[in-house]
Amino acid sequence: MHSSMTDFLEHLRTERRSSPHTLRCYEDDLTQYGAFLAETFGEGEDPSASGPSRLRRYSAWLASRGYAPSTIARRLASLRSYFRFLRRRGVVASDPAAGLRNPKQARRLPRLLRVDEVIRLLDTVPVDAAAGVRDRAMLETLYGGGLRVSELVGLDLADLDMESELVRVRGKGRRERLCPIGEMANAWIRRWIPLREPKAPREPALFLNQRGTRLTARSVGRLLEQHLARAGLTDAASPHTLRHSFATHLLDSGADLRSVQELLGHRKLTTTQIYTHVTQDRILDIYHEAHPRA
Repeated sequence: MHSSMTDFLEHLRTERRSSPHTLRCYEDDLTQYGAFLAETFGEGEDPSASGPSRLRRYSAWLASRGYAPSTIARRLASLRSYFRFLRRRGVVASDPAAGLRNPKQARRLPRLLRVDEVIRLLDTVPVDAAAGVRDRAMLETLYGGGLRVSELVGLDLADLDMESELVRVRGKGRRERLCPIGEMANAWIRRWIPLREPKAPREPALFLNQRGTRLTARSVGRLLEQHLARAGLTDAASPHTLRHSFATHLLDSGADLRSVQELLGHRKLTTTQIYTHVTQDRILDIYHEAHPRA
C-alpha cells in the first residue's frame, strides 16, 4: 500500500477515531484501487497522481468484474475521502474525484419482517440457558431500539439507564444518541446481566460470547440465522432486517417521519424516507385486499 494511503488510514484511526469496521472497509477499498493501478499501469504507480479519467476507468473496471452498483459507489466514496484528505494536506493541487459520478442505483426496498413474524422469532428463542437469555435480550434490544448491529455489540454496562428504559449508543461517525428500547428489552437485559460471566473482572461489554469477551457483529448475524430457522422464517434476513422492521412498524402505527429519523440516528431525513415507500406499498396491498372495488 502506498504511503499516502497509509497516512490516510492513520488519520482515520487517530484523528477521526473511526471504528475498526470502518477502517477495514477503507483499507479494503484502497487496497483494491492499488491493485487496479498495478494491473493497469504497472507496479509502483502513485495513486495520488490519479486524474479524473483514471478514476472513471476504475469505476468501469469494477463494473466489468460484476460488482453491484452499491459496492462500486462505496468504493468510490472511499476514494473521495482519500483525495479530500490529500487536498487538505496539500499533496494534490485539486481533487480528481470531485466530479466523479456513482453508477445508477436500482432502488431496493429493505427486507422486512411482519409484526407477527418478529413476535414469533422472539418467542421461539430458547431461554433455559444463559446463552438463550442473552440472545433474547439482544434481539429484543435490536428490535426494541432499532439499533444497528454495530451499536448493539458496542453497548457497555455503563450505557444502560434501566429506570428510564434507555441506552446510550454510538452510531456512525461516533455520534452518540439516547435510544428508548422498551419494556420487554429492558426486562430481558435485567435477566441477562446476572448471568454474564466476563473473562476479565472489568469487562465493560454488555453482550458477551462464550469466552467472556465482547460479542461481534458477525456472531450476532450467525445467531440470528439460527433463531430464524427455529422460528420457521427461512427467507434471508439479517440483524439490519430488525432495524428496518422497527422503522416500518412505527410508521405503520402512525409515528411521524422526523421522530423515526431521530430514533434511527439518521443525519438526513432523505435516508429515512425509504420507509415511507415501504409503508405506501403496504397500504396499497391492504387496499387491494380489502376494498370491494379494488
